[in-house]
Amino acid sequence: MNNIVEPTGDAKVEHFEAIISRAVERKGGEDALASLVYQPLPKNEIAKITADRVLSQMTKSIFQSGFVWRVVEAKWPDFEEHFFNFNLEKILMMPDEMVERKATDPKIIRNLKKVTTIRENALLISDLEREHGPIGEFIANWPEDDIIGLCDLFKRRGARLGGFTGYNVLRALGKDTFRLSSDVENYMRARGVITGGLQTKSSLKAIQKQFNEWHAQCGLSLTEMSMILAYSVGDNRVGFSQ
Repeated sequence: MNNIVEPTGDAKVEHFEAIISRAVERKGGEDALASLVYQPLPKNEIAKITADRVLSQMTKSIFQSGFVWRVVEAKWPDFEEHFFNFNLEKILMMPDEMVERKATDPKIIRNLKKVTTIRENALLISDLEREHGPIGEFIANWPEDDIIGLCDLFKRRGARLGGFTGYNVLRALGKDTFRLSSDVENYMRARGVITGGLQTKSSLKAIQKQFNEWHAQCGLSLTEMSMILAYSVGDNRVGFSQ
C-alpha cells in the first residue's frame, strides 16, 4: 500500500519546512535524508559540458526510457565506441545506410527508431550552438524558474525528448531541475496543485510555479526539493532513490 499524501479538494499545499520534517522522519533522521539528497552542479561546471557529452546523455536517457537502466549502463561503453564518442560532426555525416547498419549491431540495444534519434538530436545541438553558443553554456544559463521551458524546447525541436526524458537528461547533466516522478505527481494531485494530465501545459506551469514558491520559502534547489518531496511521500521509506 502506498503512503501517499491523501488530502484532496480543498487541501492546502504545505510550507516546505513541513515537507522536510516529514521526509526526515520517514528516512530516519536529518543525516539519513542528507545522504540521499544531492545538489545540482554549479553553473560554471555545467557550462563546461561539451556537445558530445550532451548528445551522449540524451541518447542514454532515450534508451533508458521504457528499458532496464542497468542494461543500458552496461552496454554504454559499446554505444560510445559505436557512435564515435558522440562526436557531432561524425554523427551528422552518417548516411541512412550506416545508421541502419549500426542499429543492427548486437553490441548495442538494437532499436532503429531510437538509434535514428542520435543524428536528429545531434542536429538539434548543432542548431542550438549556432543560435546561442556552446550548448553547455546554453543549458547552464537557462533560468531554473522556467525549467519546463527548456524541456519543452527539447521536446519540440529534438527527437524522443518529451515526457520524462528531457527532465532526466537535465538531471543527469547536473542541471538544477525537478523530476516528474510518481511521488511528486501524487503529492501535486493530492494537494490540488494539478487536476488534469501531468504533461499538459497547465499542469507543468502549476508544478513549476509551486516549486518556485517553495524555493522562495526555503532557498533549496529544484533538485533538492524534488528529491525531498518524493522522500516525504509514497512507499519509499528505506533504501529508495529518486
